[in-house]
Amino acid sequence: MTAANSKWTLLLFLPLAFAGVWRLQHGIDAQRARLHEENEELVLRSGKLVKVMSFEYAPLMADIYWTRVVQYFGNKHFAHDSDLEALWPLLDVTTTLDPNLIQAYRFGGVFLSDSPPRGAGRPDLAVKLIERGIRENPDYWRFYGDLGYVYYFDAKDYKKASEAFYEGSKKPGAAIWMKIMAAKIAAEGESFATSVFLWREVYESSPDPDIKKNALTHLQLLKAQQDCQQIDVLSDQYEKRFGRSPAHIVELQQAGFLGGLPVDPLGFIYMIGQNGKAGLNPNSPLAGQQAKELLKK
Repeated sequence: MTAANSKWTLLLFLPLAFAGVWRLQHGIDAQRARLHEENEELVLRSGKLVKVMSFEYAPLMADIYWTRVVQYFGNKHFAHDSDLEALWPLLDVTTTLDPNLIQAYRFGGVFLSDSPPRGAGRPDLAVKLIERGIRENPDYWRFYGDLGYVYYFDAKDYKKASEAFYEGSKKPGAAIWMKIMAAKIAAEGESFATSVFLWREVYESSPDPDIKKNALTHLQLLKAQQDCQQIDVLSDQYEKRFGRSPAHIVELQQAGFLGGLPVDPLGFIYMIGQNGKAGLNPNSPLAGQQAKELLKK
């Protein structure tokens, strides 16, 4: 074969060779991706297997998995993605690896129980997680408080909420308010004062900024609810005097029932609706939050 023929043969062969290599590499990458997904699924849902494989490094692996939980939840929250299907398996593995990882139970319970888009909307799994925390750390009284929060706010099971607070009140070092909450919930079920107290406790005790923000929003909504109830009382007095309900909150001010125009915690003036009842200004961010809370009920 001449040099010229060899050159042309090489030029014809090289593209075919590159195409073959590309197809081979593409097939290998696809196979690796499938294996990765299969292994990921296996690891996510096999806490005991991961613990056996980790040997004495299980606590370190638990820290790594807890970091994955926080990253996973944060990324989903940032992307406004309410599909948190992997949250429970990740928390399951984390707490299997280290049954004494307190923050995984406490914050994980909040992530699971809170309604979408703030959480997974799975109070049943939150209860399961926190009860595991109680079994593994029976003297940590705050777990009983966390369990009480889930039953009170998310499951609306006031009997179990009262029982959780009462059981926790018996633990060494438990705050006195645990027993008070047990008694109040047993007597009243859901009440304004109890809700304010519990959300304030969440806000003051949690170092997590997202949880604090959520608690603050609920406190603001409760304050707005209380304000609207007081405005409604004044509206009733206005109707008795003038024979009709006020059409606008300015009329209450002009009639001397209000010293100024009342505003919600974010500074938006309250409004009176067509039904004669006070409510949040539609322009207030709290109005959207209130609508989400109503959808949960």
